[in-house]
Parts: sequence; C-alpha cells; structure tokens
Amino acid sequence: MSKVSRTAVTILEVGPRDGLQNESEIISTADKLGLITRMIDAGAKRMEVASFVHPKRVPQMADAEAVIAGLPDRDDVSYIGLCLNKRGVLRGLATREGNKRGIDEAGCVIVASDTFGQKNQGQTIKEGIKENREMIRFAKAEGLKAQVTISAAFGCPFEGAVKPETIFQIAEEIAAEDPLEIALADTIGVGVPAQVTDLFGRLQELLPDHISMRAHFHDTRNTGIANAWAAVQAGVKTLDSSLGGLGGCPFAPNATGNIATEDLVNLLDRSGIAHDLNLGKAISTNNWFEGVLGRPLPSLVARAEA
Repeated sequence: MSKVSRTAVTILEVGPRDGLQNESEIISTADKLGLITRMIDAGAKRMEVASFVHPKRVPQMADAEAVIAGLPDRDDVSYIGLCLNKRGVLRGLATREGNKRGIDEAGCVIVASDTFGQKNQGQTIKEGIKENREMIRFAKAEGLKAQVTISAAFGCPFEGAVKPETIFQIAEEIAAEDPLEIALADTIGVGVPAQVTDLFGRLQELLPDHISMRAHFHDTRNTGIANAWAAVQAGVKTLDSSLGGLGGCPFAPNATGNIATEDLVNLLDRSGIAHDLNLGKAISTNNWFEGVLGRPLPSLVARAEA
C-alpha cells in the first residue's frame, strides 16, 4: 500500500529507558548508546533515553548521565529524560550545562492512583499534581520543554479500575501549566480499544489545541496494538513503543513490555499512515540487540519477518 496517508503520527521510541529499566542484567552504557544510535538510523525523531531516578530503586538507570553525555548531537532528534520529581528536573538541566547537548525534554510523570503513586514515586495524586505543576514551571523557566504522562490511566495494579473523572481532573490541572503534551499510559496493559476511544475522545475535548495527546500502551493482555489503532482513530498524533516489545515497570507486578516498535510500524505501514521509522532497520536493530541480551525479543513482526 502506498503511503498516501489519512494522517501522520510520530513514534516515540522508549526502548532505551522504559524498555530496559526492568532488565535484571545491567546493559552497558556502550550498548545503550548503540541501541539509541541504531534507532536514530532507523528514523526515530523522539526518544526516551534515560530516567533520573535513584540507582538503588532502578539500577539499570544508574548511568543516565553517562548515556546522555554520549548521545549523538542531532538537531533533528529530541531526547527525553524521565523526571519523577524536581530533583530529576535538576539532573536533567545539569546535562545541558557547559554548552553540552543534554536532554531536550523533561518527561514528567503523575500516577492516577494513590497506592501506585506512593510505591512508584512516593506521591499521592494530590501531591503529584502539585509536584508536576512545579516541575513544568521550573523546566520551562530554564529553557527545557516539559511534557507529562498520566500513568496507570487505564487501571491500577493495586486499586483496580481508575475512574475517568480522576484522569480528567489531573489533566485539567496539569494543562493549566501549558505542557508540550499530555500522555495517557496503560502501565499494566489492562486497557481495551473502547476505553481508549472514550478516554482520548474526552481528553481531546478538554485540552486546548496547542497541547497534544500521546498514548503509551503495554501489551500485558495482548491488546496493545489494537489500543494503538484506537488511539490513532481518536486523534492521537504520538505513540510510544519500545524496540522488540521490551519493558515493564519495577513497581507494577506482572506488567509486561511495551508495544513493540516493529509491530507498530507494520500496523501503520499497512494502514497507509505516515511516520518516520524504517521497518527493515528496526528489525535489524532487534536482531543486534537479541545478541546483547542473549535471548529473542517479544516482537511478533520481527519474528515473522526473520
């Protein structure tokens, strides 16, 4: 099918951060940079490269600053550092000191559940709203773009269903600070397409036009790609995915990987929706990274195209 698209989307590659954070074996800084470089070569224009968290809580991210220092200096790529609090934003800003490239975006996070929020970053919803509003203001004042992910928006591993009203209350308060975008994340992979259509349809009505929507899906219950399609149909212009379907959250029991970048690219390609990634190069990167990890990756398309 030719790429005369009904729309166009951006694929945000989260493999170097969300994809790797749950790996028990520490991946070397060189291999993380190899993954980043190969995905840029495959066409990635936005990428989550590290998170500024305590190394005892997420040991895989202990080399965040070293990874960022080694990033290719590309004007056409936006690098994102995950920030759970103001200390994270300060660490992100420090990567830009002394004329260094550093990160381009602070990826802020608020969890739509008190129990999960306290386990993930020591914050209730109320505390998370306050912290995130201050983080956005601080980051923007220092010349850093800021965007926000509402995590566990489709369900919590500890409290179960999350009320849509909770999501929209959070989104409305966060939108008051004018972030670059607001994402809804299905952190435990419990969402279904009807839920995606409803939440993003209502979120679009709530947000001003200049604040974009982004979607982040995990494939725990095999609904991730279907949810991605529902998000596109609902007007979402940016979708997160991870090379090979790697991922998981250290603080969400039984949560599995993100939707696979290769599977998402295949869906968009065959649906005539434009994006920037090359499927063949993504699969080649998958094959290389299998050698790094010593095991096959979950992506179904990469396996089918082998």
